Amino acid sequence: MIVLASQSGSRKAMLAAAGVDFIAAPAPVDERALEAQLAGAPADKVADELARAKALAASPAQPGRVVLGSDSLVEVEGQRFDKPASREDAAEHLRFFSGRTMELHSAAALVRDGEVLWSGGDVARLKVRGLSEAFIADYLAHEWPEVSYCVGVFRIEARGPQLFEAIEGDQFTVLGMPLLKVLCALRDCGELPA
Repeated sequence: MIVLASQSGSRKAMLAAAGVDFIAAPAPVDERALEAQLAGAPADKVADELARAKALAASPAQPGRVVLGSDSLVEVEGQRFDKPASREDAAEHLRFFSGRTMELHSAAALVRDGEVLWSGGDVARLKVRGLSEAFIADYLAHEWPEVSYCVGVFRIEARGPQLFEAIEGDQFTVLGMPLLKVLCALRDCGELPA
């Protein structure tokens, strides 16, 4: 059994559907402080460091167990976006995303007893269609507050697909974790049968 260092519903659902035995035990990590330390680093590097930090922070309380940390971040035209702080913040994000391509970077790391066993990531590109003010208001009326927990202000398993005209990339990456790479790494670590 592995430890998921997250309370993310989508990450839990992915692992459960894939048949991975896990418990969720998130560890507190000051993500904004770590991002500030990594200012200027490429988005994929930031996502990787955040995933590692989460797994490393949870590891001391889980001796002998493999801990999975994961993180996602969105970049649009060189600007990074965190989870929206308020409904108005979410509307501002959607206005900025309108008509642009969103890059969604998802990363994961496996740690045992404070040692990073593996880390990896993936990127998906999501072309946001032109969004009207009326659409944004209606969308948030239905999706808030659930999307307040989502980088990119969408849940692809809910009304999120209405934001996009095209998506390039792995569905699991879009959901918030490069699951296929994680499963391969878990097999390499002996946590899943080969």
